[in-house]
Amino acid sequence: MTILDIQAYRLRLPDTARPVLDGVDLTVRAGETVALVGESGSGKSLTSRSVLGLLPDGATSGGTVRVNGEDVLTMTPERLRDLRTGTAAMVFQDPRAAINPLRRLGDFLTESVRLNGRLAAPAAAERAAEMLDAVGLPAAVLDRYPGQVSGGMLQRVMIAAALMGDPALILADEPTTALDVTTQAEVVALLGDLQERFGTGLLFVTHDLGLAAAISDRVSVMYAGRIVETGPAEDLFGRPRHPYTAALLASTPRLDAPQGRLAAIEGRPPGLREELTGCPFAPRCPIATELCTEQAPALLPIEAEPGRRTACHHSDRTGEGSADA
Repeated sequence: MTILDIQAYRLRLPDTARPVLDGVDLTVRAGETVALVGESGSGKSLTSRSVLGLLPDGATSGGTVRVNGEDVLTMTPERLRDLRTGTAAMVFQDPRAAINPLRRLGDFLTESVRLNGRLAAPAAAERAAEMLDAVGLPAAVLDRYPGQVSGGMLQRVMIAAALMGDPALILADEPTTALDVTTQAEVVALLGDLQERFGTGLLFVTHDLGLAAAISDRVSVMYAGRIVETGPAEDLFGRPRHPYTAALLASTPRLDAPQGRLAAIEGRPPGLREELTGCPFAPRCPIATELCTEQAPALLPIEAEPGRRTACHHSDRTGEGSADA
């Protein structure tokens, strides 16, 4: 069953020369983990926030963003509140920025289910204690303030809050970036365990390719607001078919490869005030041709590789002129 279905989604901000998200196609099925990867500024976080209708002021959008078959872009404010407090939930990158430091964690955990009228205060507190237990925290945390717990514990509270409404979909926006390596591993393992237990779909936004490879069933690679490659994680990382994916992998340290100088991706991503003609990666691509600068490639299936699509005129040549991924 498909929980999240984004088709031809476009998002434009005021005073920009081009859409910040341009024709995004993305799906997440029940019980599946999909990683959305790419450099900073590629549009990953905006994509995940769009699923909850959390759009910047003045933004205009098009296409469809469906959660459980219902288009988020046409929802009333009341229906959006129901979506955010029940059907889908967000785990933000920095829990200290997302949680009010002047309120007890118990208030934060129970707010959503009390607002939508699903549970009265006593039942909400009981549910919060159950969710804290699910993420490995004692019920005593309910009476603490954010400043009284560690960053790792606070991120666990964020995950517990996301589970309060029994969501069909969890959106994790780089939830391990602010944590140390050991705590990162604990949080990732926790998300995987909870997903298996509750059967939720998980969209995991990250710039960490190693992490994406470890936890995801499928991966979508984003560049300049477009999905440029998507497919099963093992296949995509084993043989990238877009030069950008190959370049990202070549710039990532690996323990199973000879030590040496990492390959850098020359140039920079295009700014939002720059018009784009052709493939947005062409100015940085080692195998770009005149066709690439004139015509934007569509995201098309790769023959004989089920579930894989790429937006490249020369996907059969990926790897030429760059470090071996």
